[in-house]
Amino acid sequence: MGAAALAAIGCASAPASANWTGQASYYDLKGRTASGGRVGHLTAAHRTLPFGTRLKVTNLSNRKTVVVTVNDRGPFIRGRIIDVSAGAASALGFRSAGVVRVHVARVN
Repeated sequence: MGAAALAAIGCASAPASANWTGQASYYDLKGRTASGGRVGHLTAAHRTLPFGTRLKVTNLSNRKTVVVTVNDRGPFIRGRIIDVSAGAASALGFRSAGVVRVHVARVN
């Protein structure tokens, strides 16, 4: 199976020093996440990173930063690189905006 196919099903791993810049949104899921857990205060959804990966997310409009743990898959909207929990969106100061430009760096 090729790297593109692995990435499509969420099995590709990113390098330890991976960094991304792009659009983030937030969600408030009431059921179980793809990992079988629940959306927590500081959790996030990423398309390919392994569950348990910790990411430092920085809101580029106000420089607020939070560390989240990946426990779900997504986002599934073109152009977005991460979905964070409602609690993380509040800490980053963008709940009222809904979508914001962020920088994401892997911390583990």
